[in-house]
Amino acid sequence: MLKIFTDPRCLEHQSPPGYPELPDRLLSVVDRLREQAWDIESSIPQDTSAKRAEEAVLAVHDMCYVERLRAAVERGDGLIDSADNPLSSGTWTAALAAVECALRGCDWAVAEPGRTAFVAVRPPGHHAERDTAMGFCYFNTIAVAAEYLLRHHRLERVAILDVDVHHGNGTQHLFEDRAEVFFASLHQFPFYPGTGARSEIGRGAGEGATLNVPMTAGSGDDEYLRALDQDVLPALRRFAPDLLLISAGFDAWRGDPLGGMNVSVAGYKAWGQRLAALAAECCGGRTVSVFEGGYDVPQLGELATSFLTGLADLPGEDVS
Repeated sequence: MLKIFTDPRCLEHQSPPGYPELPDRLLSVVDRLREQAWDIESSIPQDTSAKRAEEAVLAVHDMCYVERLRAAVERGDGLIDSADNPLSSGTWTAALAAVECALRGCDWAVAEPGRTAFVAVRPPGHHAERDTAMGFCYFNTIAVAAEYLLRHHRLERVAILDVDVHHGNGTQHLFEDRAEVFFASLHQFPFYPGTGARSEIGRGAGEGATLNVPMTAGSGDDEYLRALDQDVLPALRRFAPDLLLISAGFDAWRGDPLGGMNVSVAGYKAWGQRLAALAAECCGGRTVSVFEGGYDVPQLGELATSFLTGLADLPGEDVS
């Protein structure tokens, strides 16, 4: 069973002309999913949900950083921490709405076996560090979701698989010393943000709970599926998570302007099929995917549809 979680407030984060992370990215995905007549829940702002989202954010991010971001937006600052993170009057609202959607997706997915949630939100999150905005990201939405599942739903083990073309440095660093969260990443390397070498395996209690699989520029369907089959899926199977979180970036697509990979539309469906089989085996089919990167706006809806068709084990034509 597939359900989409989104929020129109995520469009309120505006970006400068020519900036790649723009509202049209989300519109492309949501419009295409609506055409598919899939179950879409679009949230209604509520004070209680915003309060819960803030509390969940503070379980991951430093309070000083969260207040610094809020104050910067209220002052009308043009950016925070770097030129990669422009601010607008709607940045705080959008980033918090993305977290709210992720929490609702987790609540829904964890309630029954076989539930597949896709959280269609922006801005993305996986580069955000505990106390720093970075790489278009303000709150690390998927890390907040993982911590929420552990604390609120009392799950014992949560796995995060990051398939964005850029390494999820923030997510890795937030959990690298903990054994109850397994972080795996397939990413172009060397590439932005410079982290994600295979030697990065976690530390302390979390040593061995981080798996980085660097991919050479130009890698396509065959190389990615080989890495999934030989490295990632066996490791996730051994970890046996209670729920699988997926940082769903679509910038390994062969036409993405910020990536350098060669993955086809059909490749994304194959990823989804493999992850669906793994989830069925390990965690009752429970998955929550959060939209991260992907910057070929006209193609994003098709890429997301292909991935979700595979992940939800739905019939669909393979298109290369």
